[in-house]
Amino acid sequence: MDEQVIPVLRVADASVAVAWYGRLGFAEQWRHRFGPGFPAFAEVARGEVRLFLSEHEGDARPGTLVHLRVRDVDAVAAEFGARVEEAPWAREFELTDPDGNRLRIGTPTE
Repeated sequence: MDEQVIPVLRVADASVAVAWYGRLGFAEQWRHRFGPGFPAFAEVARGEVRLFLSEHEGDARPGTLVHLRVRDVDAVAAEFGARVEEAPWAREFELTDPDGNRLRIGTPTE
């Protein structure tokens, strides 16, 4: 097993969040509930990049910022109609998911 870090993002509705992250190229890997009516906890992946999406109130706070490095920032930006900006370290843009979590998405310049 490779070691990795997986950010946990707080979401109000896992189904809505999974669909939104699907537009970024993430696919749902699994979803868990301890029982009917309990909050959902899901994993989405884009290649080797993983995110946990949690409806559990204590797991994370909305407004978290995650940096996502991608091979083709222009293709991802086009999916959302976003404008890519030039920075000394990357070509990037920022999105906010339906729950207020922020994603800075870019392709490094080096």
